[in-house]
Amino acid sequence: MGKTIPPFHLRRADLDDLSALVELENRCFTADKLSRRQLRWLMQKGHSAIQLLEVTPPDSPALAAYLLLLFHRGTALARIYSIAVDPAWRGCGFGERLMQEAESLALSKGCSTLRLEVRTDNSRAIELYERMGYRKFGQYADYYEDHTDALRFQKRLRKTPATQVREVPYYQQTLPFTCGPASLLMAMRALDERTEMTRQHELQIWREATTIFMTTGHGGCGPRGLALSAWKRGFDVELWLNVEGPLFVNGVRNPVKKEVLTMVHQDFKEQLEATGVREHLAEVTQFDLQQVLEAGGVPLVLISSWRFSREKSPHWVVVTAMDEQFIYLHDPEVDEEDQKTSVDTQHVPVSRLEFSRMACFGQEKLRTALAVFPAASRQDR
Repeated sequence: MGKTIPPFHLRRADLDDLSALVELENRCFTADKLSRRQLRWLMQKGHSAIQLLEVTPPDSPALAAYLLLLFHRGTALARIYSIAVDPAWRGCGFGERLMQEAESLALSKGCSTLRLEVRTDNSRAIELYERMGYRKFGQYADYYEDHTDALRFQKRLRKTPATQVREVPYYQQTLPFTCGPASLLMAMRALDERTEMTRQHELQIWREATTIFMTTGHGGCGPRGLALSAWKRGFDVELWLNVEGPLFVNGVRNPVKKEVLTMVHQDFKEQLEATGVREHLAEVTQFDLQQVLEAGGVPLVLISSWRFSREKSPHWVVVTAMDEQFIYLHDPEVDEEDQKTSVDTQHVPVSRLEFSRMACFGQEKLRTALAVFPAASRQDR
């Protein structure tokens, strides 16, 4: 039998609670502990919520447990990053109560999905999650400091129609400007398991498809460059562009750089005309993306990263599934400063309205996407 549940209350943590939180963290964990600096950052800058559970004896409240919940801008995804219950108060049901609080907070923020990770040897926690309706959807190798694997669980908080998620292997970009190559590697590997998802292949595609210059930093990859890279590797490709181009030139002030962007644009265009890539000078629609998935293809979409990271830059993502309410994405960028791992960037649910807003970049209102199909479909189309 469990312990008798004492009177308690929940409240949001503030900076005055830092010392108590650090002490609780040290009592609960021997490894993978959050530092005072991390907790302070999460309170001040993180897109997060920290809820304290305090028991209320006659003399003064005592911190018994806490919940750390992370939210991800532009998405309908929340993640339970940590639940800690003081060893003296275990068996009182506080863990389950904090799980319920996490679901309530996530729903209040408009989230549809709640995810978490748990050690493979933590049988009590796994039993609780399964009893509360969480389902295992993957495993994360060598996740904890002692090299123990983590099981990945999620729960759909809002009822939506069943969705068949396309099995797209995940690849994290290794450089800030290689989201396009990383996304293309994921798409090609989903269609052909012989595709090597390596850094060498990632950089090779970047060299082939780069625009050379971008608004800032190294050049990213444009839609025509990526389409050519996929075609040269034997895949069938379909491309949508609502702006003829040259693309991204409005964000560059230097006239020499503008000239180079224009030359690269013209070269890609001429190369593409000599292929069988089907190009549509039109806005890509969500209906187009749905048709690609139903036809066995994998869509790559250019979005504005502003709604994810508050940075105004073009960013490639992979669409892995769609239902009536959400579009699901593999995002190749893992922002570790925002406490993200690749768990948070796979099959990320984004509302259809939010996706429509983010899939539009720059002053020219660029909407572009490419669909990659199996090589055999070249003969079928």
